[in-house]
Amino acid sequence: MTGSDSRELGTHTSTLGRRLPRAVAIAGGVIYLALGVWALFSPESFFVAIATFEPYNQHFLQDIGAFQIGLGVVLLLAGVPARPDGLTVALIGAGAGTALHAGSHVAGRELGGAPERDIPALAAMAILLLAAGLLRWRHVRDLAP
Repeated sequence: MTGSDSRELGTHTSTLGRRLPRAVAIAGGVIYLALGVWALFSPESFFVAIATFEPYNQHFLQDIGAFQIGLGVVLLLAGVPARPDGLTVALIGAGAGTALHAGSHVAGRELGGAPERDIPALAAMAILLLAAGLLRWRHVRDLAP
């Protein structure tokens, strides 16, 4: 292999190493978001079409939807070119999933559990995660040249 061949291979590998993971993150993020929104907002339809294991459990499927949306947010944030650092991505993605999880508990109060305990705990965790993520994003942005 000549010097120019190795440079061309290196450039190709470098481009592939930048673009392919980003494309996979964005595609995965969109898929997770779509499935999560479906499970969260139409759990019975999601159950019939995809999650056909018995017994049907609305609360469980809505929780799964909230967590899938959080994963989608993580992948989309990580995949954007001007992305924040890993800690910011993790805090905001986990915060988004937790906020939707709290919302699922509010909407499904009649489905059981301990809403008087679960809702405030989930809401507090969501607020902490999202606030810390936004503070971190601003901090990292302000440090950038």
